[in-house]
Amino acid sequence: MIRTLYVRVVLTFLAIILMAIVGAALIGFVLFQRDLNDLQQEEMRTAGEHIISLYEQTNVQDLERFIVDISSLTSYPVRILDRSSDGTDYRDINESYDVHLSREIVQRVLDGETYQAVIKKEGAFIGLPISYKQESYALVLLSSSRNEVLIIRLFLFILGLVLFIGSLLILFAAGYLVKPLKGLTTAARRLAKGDFDVALRMKRGDEIGTLAQSFNEMAVELKELETMRQDFVSNVSHEIQTPLTSISGFAKTLRYNKQMTADKRDRYLDIIVAESERLSRLGDNLLKLASLDSNHHPFEARAYHLDEQIRRVVVACEPQWSAKGLQVEVDLPVAARIIADEDQLSQVWLNVLGNSIKFTPEGGRIHIALTSTPTTHTITLSDTGRGMSPEELGRVFERFYKADRSRSGGGNGLGLAIVHKIIAHHHGDIELRSEAGLGTEVIVRLPLSPPVSHD
Repeated sequence: MIRTLYVRVVLTFLAIILMAIVGAALIGFVLFQRDLNDLQQEEMRTAGEHIISLYEQTNVQDLERFIVDISSLTSYPVRILDRSSDGTDYRDINESYDVHLSREIVQRVLDGETYQAVIKKEGAFIGLPISYKQESYALVLLSSSRNEVLIIRLFLFILGLVLFIGSLLILFAAGYLVKPLKGLTTAARRLAKGDFDVALRMKRGDEIGTLAQSFNEMAVELKELETMRQDFVSNVSHEIQTPLTSISGFAKTLRYNKQMTADKRDRYLDIIVAESERLSRLGDNLLKLASLDSNHHPFEARAYHLDEQIRRVVVACEPQWSAKGLQVEVDLPVAARIIADEDQLSQVWLNVLGNSIKFTPEGGRIHIALTSTPTTHTITLSDTGRGMSPEELGRVFERFYKADRSRSGGGNGLGLAIVHKIIAHHHGDIELRSEAGLGTEVIVRLPLSPPVSHD
């Protein structure tokens, strides 16, 4: 069974060459057979006329000897025919070649008529009348296979040589084509085993070179995905382990310390409840992100007033910003209508406002503004918080990234990642501007109409 691509390529090319040669030979024979036959007939007529002209200019004493000598000078057999003694048939005076011509044809030539035969019908190609010693004879030039055989042998030799040389070239060409594919196969097997440090070094400008470049890019992306997966697992493990350690530690203390005061027990229980809620929020955020990533997250668009939604979020967060003495200013036009998923956008405003409250020091200020165009709503939230460095600003949408872990306030670094996904599902965009020590500005742009698709 033919299994390797190399053998298949070689056999395919050989079959194509063989069929092309045979087909070309047959087509050429069909197309040029008539022209070749006409050319041969013309050459035979010209040769016969030259023989007659030479005979007439020469004082021939021995016709038979003359014909023998002439035959040696031309590629066509030359014969002299005359009537038999009884006049009922003809004979070849050379008596060296069996000429099969009908009696009627020979008689017509003996009577002085030039005869041109139909190729491969009577056997003779041309007959010319000739007179010797007051007797009428027929000069006959017959077709010769000597040239045809030589031409056919030469043609077959050339075809065989083309096939042989072509086969050798195909062997090398197939190896040239298949070699990079073998390299791709080896690299793919390494990649399947988890080795992402593979790189194909092929400097080619053809499709195989493009495939190798795409393979290298895929390997790099897979390596990045694997790194992200490992970081994700590490971050999730860390985020889960921290509250679990607190819950376990305080639970054991409550169990084995029987002399604990009621106030201390209540404080430990509050910590356990808080850490449990933190785990719950982490689980909810992970599920929400997974749902958003899968492009199957429910999207229930309806018309509502965006300004009213933002006001409700600000009121809902009042206990947090009031506790820090923050001044929250809103500049929202009335009846800013939008068609979107209200629950998802509510999550956006809660996360964004929650971050501002968290990172704005006591006595700071938060300003929320809404502007609209015929196609877009732009929501700008600015604060007087600590701000972020350019490096931090470039990573804020990464999952589990925390700009200041020492002041994270129990967050898990998923809030802005969720915000980014929700805004993308609404075909909007979000932009953060910030400088360290000068606060942060969040700009969200949303279309007024619902997106055509949510994938």
